[in-house]
Amino acid sequence: MTPPPTPSAEPTASPSGAAAAALLDGLVCAGVTDVVLSPGSRSQGLALAAAALARAGHLALHVRIDERVAGFTALGLAVESGRPVAIVCTSGTAVANLHPAVLEAHHAGVPLIVLTADRPAELRGIGANQTTVQPGIFGEIVRADWDVAAPVGAAGELDDARELAALAVHASAEGPVHLNLAYREPLSGPIEIDPALVPGEPPVRPLSAEVVIDLHPDDATVVIAGHNAGPRAEQLAVALGAPLIAEVSSGARFGRHAVVAYRDVLRGPHGDAVGRAIVLGHPTLSRQVPQLLERADVDVIVVRTPGVEDYNPGRRARIVDDVRVLGAPDPAVVRRWVGGWVSMSRAVLESQAPDDPAPDLSLAVSDDRGVRAAFAKAELAVLRAPVDRRMLARALWASTWPHDRLVLAASRLIRVADALVPGKAIRVHANRGLAGIDGTVSTATGIALAAARGERSGTTRVLSGDLALLHDAGALLVPLPDDLRLHVFVGNDGGGTIFDDLEVAATAHPDDFATVMRTPHRADLAALAAAGGWAYRRVTTRAELDDALTAPEPLLLVEVPLVEVPLES
Repeated sequence: MTPPPTPSAEPTASPSGAAAAALLDGLVCAGVTDVVLSPGSRSQGLALAAAALARAGHLALHVRIDERVAGFTALGLAVESGRPVAIVCTSGTAVANLHPAVLEAHHAGVPLIVLTADRPAELRGIGANQTTVQPGIFGEIVRADWDVAAPVGAAGELDDARELAALAVHASAEGPVHLNLAYREPLSGPIEIDPALVPGEPPVRPLSAEVVIDLHPDDATVVIAGHNAGPRAEQLAVALGAPLIAEVSSGARFGRHAVVAYRDVLRGPHGDAVGRAIVLGHPTLSRQVPQLLERADVDVIVVRTPGVEDYNPGRRARIVDDVRVLGAPDPAVVRRWVGGWVSMSRAVLESQAPDDPAPDLSLAVSDDRGVRAAFAKAELAVLRAPVDRRMLARALWASTWPHDRLVLAASRLIRVADALVPGKAIRVHANRGLAGIDGTVSTATGIALAAARGERSGTTRVLSGDLALLHDAGALLVPLPDDLRLHVFVGNDGGGTIFDDLEVAATAHPDDFATVMRTPHRADLAALAAAGGWAYRRVTTRAELDDALTAPEPLLLVEVPLVEVPLES
């Protein structure tokens, strides 16, 4: 390896480097503990300052070659840690590559601080290399946007940089912010870490309680928990004596009020009887929920999520900050109203595909050799059963515990999981702000990195389709800590079969549909895993799946070939 060049003279002072270091100091003092950066020349002052602060133990530094991977890694870190995360990139196309992650952060209310390096004023508008219009590039999707002039070494500049950092952290409490930072050469210089630097805590923005509505329990209310609704939705359902429609990434899919097969129940008489719906979070996984909320005979109340666009498909919902329940529900009403929903859901699930019956273990030790042989044959048949989407989704859900994390990609599998997995209080994440297919593995990596700091960190598992994995293939090529446990399970059906359930599948020419909607591929996932240094397994049976779910490898890609359903002509 060729050693780095030796400077021919003493390094010169750099107003750009000093201001970049002061800004990073300010972020640390304001509570930022993670910086994700992609390499570049114009951003070198920020990068070197972040490296120095990481070396001093003041923050964790995560380097990613690709800005899109960097953006979603930062998103995952912020989602899991609850802290604002800074992203550093250079000028030009690098900034545009952050747009998908910033969009998701905007629609999900995730605190990101985007630091983009730029040319100084004299190099803008003259066709200078790697120079474009960066101020305002993110439009209205950022909570604040600063275009900061290139520092010149004037008195007070470093204090201004630290103050700007504090403002950025405060503004990011409800979503992403953008600091476009012009730097003039020399872009970096000697960096000194203040020995008195004290990392701080980010400010906690209190939830608004300006509009609080009082409600009494009744026998016509349902509580709907969309993505990121949190446990408040389950508490509200119990307090109101109401059925709980909790999507799989809601954080509220647990408890005795949860209705798993809510799509089917909403289509029947129980759905017709709904007179009031209370919505928390962002529902995205069914057509039945928005159809309910658009009904003129349903009183819709939406509990606002700070920093996130209100979910209001019928454009007539009452938007409130909180709900206060007056009185306790009548137990007899709860048994009739909630019990009816839960019983109907259970009946639907059993009619669609009953769970594997619990084995009668006494048969294994029966005195009758034929009975023992029949038991062994039945057990072997279960283990040899091919893996389908339902089995895959159910198995990952069952194998995830509170110290684990489960990340669901925007593929067909998240809807399969939402339709069948039972209630369970575990940490589930999905990028449902915009429900984009990109960035899933990168987001999961950020979640796993943040979760690993806990007292008891488990395994972060990803349930993904093949196209979602390929959209974020670069995330597999990133060096990760040796002890990070991240397992990616890929249901591979050779393309986008999620479109089979849309009207286009019945109207388009089969060949055209396969080409432009299914978008088949021939990607070798084993080779992709090997390129990134991941372990690889191919799973086709229940026994192999069970074995993969307890695999010891820290980084593991599990390919699950799925039988492709023939297209109807």
